[in-house]
Parts: sequence; structure tokens; C-alpha cells
Amino acid sequence: MDKSFMPKAFASHQQWYSSIVETAKVKVTTSESSTNPTRLLYSYNNAFHGFSVVMSEDELQVLEKLPGFVSAYADKTVTLDTPLTQSRSFKDNGMTEIPSRWKGICEPGQEFNASMCNKKLIGVRYFNKGVKAARPNITISMNSGRDTHGHGTHTSSTLGGNYVESASFFGYATGTARGVAPRARLAMYKVIWDEGRHASDVLAGMDQAVADGVDVISISMGFDDVPLYEDPIAIASFGAMEKGVLVSASAGNAVITGWSMYPANALVDELPLVYNELISSCNSTDVSSFNYGIIICENGDFFHQIETIAQSSPTAAIYISNDPRIFEYEEFQYPGVVISPEDGAVVISYATSVIDPVSSINFQETFVRSTPAPVVASYTSRGPSPSYQGILKPDIMAPGSLVLASWIPHVYTATIYPHIELRNEFAMISGTSMACPHSSGIAALLKGVHPEWIPAAIRSAMITGAINIDNTNSPIKDSGLNYSIVNPLAMGAGLVNPNFALNPGLIYDATPQDYVNLLCAMNFTRNQILTITRSSSYNCQNASSDLNYPSFIALYTNETAATPIQKFVRTMTNVGDGPANYSINVVVPSDTNVSVYPPRLSFNSKYEKLSYTLTVEYSGSKTGEVVFGSLTWVNVIGLHAVTSSIVVAPMIHTVVAPMIHTW
Repeated sequence: MDKSFMPKAFASHQQWYSSIVETAKVKVTTSESSTNPTRLLYSYNNAFHGFSVVMSEDELQVLEKLPGFVSAYADKTVTLDTPLTQSRSFKDNGMTEIPSRWKGICEPGQEFNASMCNKKLIGVRYFNKGVKAARPNITISMNSGRDTHGHGTHTSSTLGGNYVESASFFGYATGTARGVAPRARLAMYKVIWDEGRHASDVLAGMDQAVADGVDVISISMGFDDVPLYEDPIAIASFGAMEKGVLVSASAGNAVITGWSMYPANALVDELPLVYNELISSCNSTDVSSFNYGIIICENGDFFHQIETIAQSSPTAAIYISNDPRIFEYEEFQYPGVVISPEDGAVVISYATSVIDPVSSINFQETFVRSTPAPVVASYTSRGPSPSYQGILKPDIMAPGSLVLASWIPHVYTATIYPHIELRNEFAMISGTSMACPHSSGIAALLKGVHPEWIPAAIRSAMITGAINIDNTNSPIKDSGLNYSIVNPLAMGAGLVNPNFALNPGLIYDATPQDYVNLLCAMNFTRNQILTITRSSSYNCQNASSDLNYPSFIALYTNETAATPIQKFVRTMTNVGDGPANYSINVVVPSDTNVSVYPPRLSFNSKYEKLSYTLTVEYSGSKTGEVVFGSLTWVNVIGLHAVTSSIVVAPMIHTVVAPMIHTW
């Protein structure tokens, strides 16, 4: 709704929306309304302007003709989000008093009372009117903010969990667990239910979070291939941004070291080591003839191999594989270990050249500083973004594979073959949902140090300070592409680095009108833009596809024979302590000419703004190649290096259709 149309006779938007619904209800009476009565579910006035309502198609047609109507969409189904349970990660040891600016509450409900909140967990709310409206006869099994799945407990403790000593996953990763921002306060908004997951509830949670006064919203869910003007999270994120709230969302010596997640300290000591080339794929029932010892498995599908071994008689197995998916796998139901093909050759040589070879496997051991790290996980989505390819996505990468964080007490965290379920206070799981709270936590830390920074400033600092080399001082690799060098369409700017982001020197700023200028350039209709902005106060007088973003992507089409030339204009803001001089350093993408003007920026004072122009001319093949480089503004006295990715990529022709993220 366009709230500027609200008559002055109404004291609140809630009253106006209720009146509108009653008007549509009176004018139309249908059998559909009698079976599922017309009713207002939520009214939104912070991150979103409008309401969720149960009504018939006929009533909707009446609603569409009323003053102030902008657009309407059917409720959408979303994926798992961040609900809550109690955990040691949410203890408030060492926390100061809750700031007076906090407006949230601790909402009681089933198996949850207000006394469970504290100085760490300062707010709990839950929203399920949408799921109840979609399934009128449903009974909510846990009608409160309590977590019934574990995903939310894991992500929130990753972001801001307090210090927990002696944490581990069945003996793995033993130590002190803490979130990225351990002194941040947490407020939970449960919007995902075992009985259903609806965008109306998600919007209500985000809208309330903004009203309550949060600084950062971390949301590990979303939609793929949905236009921005139909994406509830994107729309609410714009509203949150206007009020200064950042939204962070969900795009392998003499002793061989292997990988295992078997959740027990099994005794596999000095047992016969068996290698039989005829059945080494371990995909055959012939494995059952080996009723003792450790069998070596190679050249097969690990996920099928481990099932075969579990259903057979060997005591344990050694799996030889470099499949990157294995090291993101959370289940290891039978004693075994995965080793690399290089180490596998040594083990096979030993097993076939020694009389009576034996082997031992030690479990519940954890090794740190493995190389190479970081590595882009195989499961992460790759750009360009289908919603708009002119902005380089993803922005950044963060840890997401086998992250140890708190879990709920009544849901198993591991299994042992055949059907033994184990519980643990902590779980190790993988996904972009696990990466998101790392970035969210860093954003919270930056907001604490720089409370005056708007979301664009925080994003800019995180992107331009990212690291694009691994711990072997080599370019970061992509495990989803056979460990080839990763490009920014998979990793964004690189691995987020909070220390660099703390003092970036320069930032790329952006106002709400700047985002509207981009929407105007995307050829959205006026109503589609109003759906996102919720206000007619914005205009399209300066429509531009060149958002002041800390990265660049130049797109070409296969049909174009001419050399594409694209110009980008960017404005830098000096957030250093005083005058500063910067010079340009460019890593030019292959088959590309790049020029920057001016090549030097001289700032006389803090918060001064200066602009430059980047021109990208691509002369290479236009058959799908992606080339990339970077642009870095370097402080002449070496205090800062502000880096932006430059990517040249083919334009992808997409068919827009809703697709739900998986975590």
C-alpha cells in the first residue's frame, strides 16, 4: 500500500487496513469466504507498508480498485530460518545492562516463558498467522519461540553466542565455542514452523525486528529467480536499509591424516588391512565376505560405499577420494576415514607389499590450520544474480562448512548405523545458512564500533577489505570446479576480514534514492517500484544502472560482434582520520582494456567525497568466458588498500520462476 493515501480520519494504518478489508468483504460474499473467512493477518509499517490478508479472488479485485493499492501477491513458501531454544551459548555472563533504546519483548508461549530471556537473549517473538491461514485446521505443535529444529539455534549462536567452555561435537573440535560477536545481544523472531513456512510470517518478523530497534538482521533463507518486486525479503530489506538496519542474507608423513565425522571413539587398533582390487569400489555385496578388519575402498561413490560397508561385516573402512562434497557431509554412520588419492597410493602400496598388513584409526581428533583454506564450497550458488545481473553477486564469502555451534536438546545431531540416534549440545553442519551469521556477526561488530555507519558503508568496508588468497599464499580455489582458481562469481570479493573492515579508509556509500535510481533503470513499472519503496516520494528523474557499489561487472552477449565498452562512475567517501592521498592499482582482466580517471584521489578532510570513472573494454571471445581482475585504491603512506573486483561475464538469459533456497 501507498500510505500517503491514508485518510486523516484514521488514527493508524492498522485501522485503515482493517477498513479496506471490511470494504472488500462487504461488497463481495462468496462461498470461498464462508469456508475460510476474510480476515486481516498482519499489518506492516516498518520494513514494509501493507498487510497480509485472507480473502477470495473476487474480494481481491475489489481491493485492487481502492485508493492506495499498489500491488498484491499470493503468499509464498520459504525455507527454514532462525527460531530459538535455550543453550549455554545464550547465557548472559559478562553482559552489561540492556540499552534503553531496545523496544522488544520476550513473548511467552508453549514451553517458553519470559523469564528465559536475559541480558544476552533480550527478545523473543513468534509469528504464525500466515501458516494458520494457509491451513485453517492445523494445530501448531510448538506454539512459541522455542526451536524445534536446531537450525536457528545453530545460526544465532554462530553470530553472537556467548563463550562456552568444553564445547565439542562428540569429541571433535574441542575447545571454547563463541559467536563472531560474543558480546552482541540477540533477539529471536521465529517465523518458520514444522507445519509450514510462509512469507507473510517472515515479513511480520522482519517488520517487528526493525520496530524493536535491532541493528542487524541475519536471515538464512530466501528465494531464487524471483523478481525483486515480488521478493518479500528484498522488499523488507529496502525498508530496513532506510532505517539504518543492515540485512545479511541467504546465493584434505609418516602418519596419514584423514577426515572422519564418526560420532564415537571406536576401537580400531592394529586390525588387518585388506585391499582387493576386484572389489575395491566397495559397491558390491562381495564386501560382506570380509568379516573382520579394515577394508580399503577406492574409485567409487563414497556416499554409497559407506552404506555398503555399514550393511556388511568389516570393522571399518578407509575411503580414498577427493570428492569435495565429502568434506561438507554431516553424517558418518560407520567407523571409517577418508584420505586423499596421494595418501591412498601409499596405503595401497603398504597393504599389497607387506605380509599381514595392519592399521589403526584414531577418532575424535581435531587438526587445525589445514591447507588450502579457505576453499569455496561446492554447494554455494554462483553468480550472476538472476534478479539483476548488473550488480556483482555474491558479495563475500565466509565460513560455512561443518561449523560447530549450539543445537537444541531434543533433536539428534548424529547417527550410528543402523538406527542409533545421538544427541549433543553442539552440532556441525554445512550450508550458506552457516556462512550468513559469520558475516552478520562481523556487521554487528562494525556497527558497534561505527554506530554512524549506514548499511551501505558496512557492506563496502567488508567487501573492499576481503582477502582473495588462501593460507598457502595462492589464489582461493573452487571445490565445485575441481579446485580451479575461483572467480568473483563464486566468492565475491573473497573471504571476509573483520580487521581490515574495521578501518577501511574509503567507502562506497549509497542512499535510498540511489537504489531507487537502479530500480528505475531496470524498467520496472511504477507499481512494481512502489511495491519495494512503499512511497511515492521517490522519483525516477535520475534513473541509472550504475549503483555506487564496491564492485564492477561488465556483461557481454554472444550475439554482439562489436567490442563492448562499459563505463562506471563511483564516488568514494573518506572515512579516515583526516587528509589522505590515494593512487590506483589495477589488475587487468585478460583480453580487456581498463582505464581509470583520475588515477589519483586527494582528500582534504574526513567525509569528503570524490568521484572517478572506470572504463572496461572487452575484446576477447564471447563464447561464455568469465575473466576477472581488480581495482585497488592504495593510500600513498600504506595505511589502506581499498579493493574492488572487476568481472567481465556473459549475460545470462533467464526465465523468472520462483525457486526456494535450500540450506
